[in-house]
Amino acid sequence: MDDDDILLPVGAVPSAGSILNPFLIVDDAPGLIDFVAGVFGVAEIEEARTPRPDGRLIHSEVRMGHVALMVADRMDGWPSRPGLLQVWVRDVAAVLERGVTRGASVVTEPHPFWGETTLGRMLDPWQNLWWLWAPAPGQADPGYPVDEGADPVFATVDRALRAMGDG
Repeated sequence: MDDDDILLPVGAVPSAGSILNPFLIVDDAPGLIDFVAGVFGVAEIEEARTPRPDGRLIHSEVRMGHVALMVADRMDGWPSRPGLLQVWVRDVAAVLERGVTRGASVVTEPHPFWGETTLGRMLDPWQNLWWLWAPAPGQADPGYPVDEGADPVFATVDRALRAMGDG
């Protein structure tokens, strides 16, 4: 099998989906779906919602562009599996503000990044860490810090991930 024969080509994924789609397992999947819908202005795919007899969701989805973000409730004996997620947005600061009003905490304030982009991060109440990117045409690339600890882009995510620990 050639490497070209492994992944479906773009456009061949059913329902105009993406080749890779994240799946999160959390407590209160409906709450996370509401958070994502409210912060990013997307709607839940209602026909994908699959509750168990006890009311917990075994499957739910929101579509963000071509990607389906799938979310399920943690079942007894299952570990929580939040994610590290990257999303391209129009305005990092505005999305951070929307996240904070819905219970998220800012990890990285909007910061110039390489390739004429702005980066910000937030941690939602389910422990998903969101990398928020926005194009920033004409913005100069920041200088590379000599000390990693002086770089707010690295230092803020390092601090957030260390605070999460091993589970």
